[in-house]
Amino acid sequence: MSWRGVSVVIVDGHPAVRAGVRQWLRSARPSIEVLASGGEAGTAWSAPGRDADVVVLGADHGDVASLPAALRRLADAGRRVVVYSALDDARQAARSVELGALCHLGKVDGEERLVAAVRAASTGRAYRGSAVPDGRPALSERESEVLVEWFRSESKELVACRLGISPSTVNSYLERARVKYARDGREAATKSALLARAIQDGLVGLDEL
Repeated sequence: MSWRGVSVVIVDGHPAVRAGVRQWLRSARPSIEVLASGGEAGTAWSAPGRDADVVVLGADHGDVASLPAALRRLADAGRRVVVYSALDDARQAARSVELGALCHLGKVDGEERLVAAVRAASTGRAYRGSAVPDGRPALSERESEVLVEWFRSESKELVACRLGISPSTVNSYLERARVKYARDGREAATKSALLARAIQDGLVGLDEL
């Protein structure tokens, strides 16, 4: 499979970091196109950044406290986000994934991991950074919510209505969950298989269905 055509928008509060990430991505073989970069999350919503395949989001963009809201908004809109941050402890990494990031990388991870994470994210695949501990798939808070609601509902349209999102967004979250299980060697191609995984992992109990 060719990686040509992958595009990125970089959001980070430090110009030096943005410049370094831009250089890494452009130097990749094949190269990854950087459509835009800036210090505020709005860079990802306005042209040309809004058309990027992947958002590389620094946890220290603009106001650090705004990261959860920015990340959640991007994930809910179906954007594919890689968090790249100096905040690289396991707790912070898990929180980023819970909010919808496909990957959280610490800045100690470096060029090779960042390029790999961007390429994985461009196809909707999760990538495990060094700060994310092994174990059950790191489903985001929203992915878990959609999964559980789907187990309780007769259709994806009903899930969409109850959660106030579109059916296509429901499909996106379910597909992300499947990808994460498959990546960990626990494929779940059907609804019943996903339910079995969720019960095994303690996401939902039979008495809740």
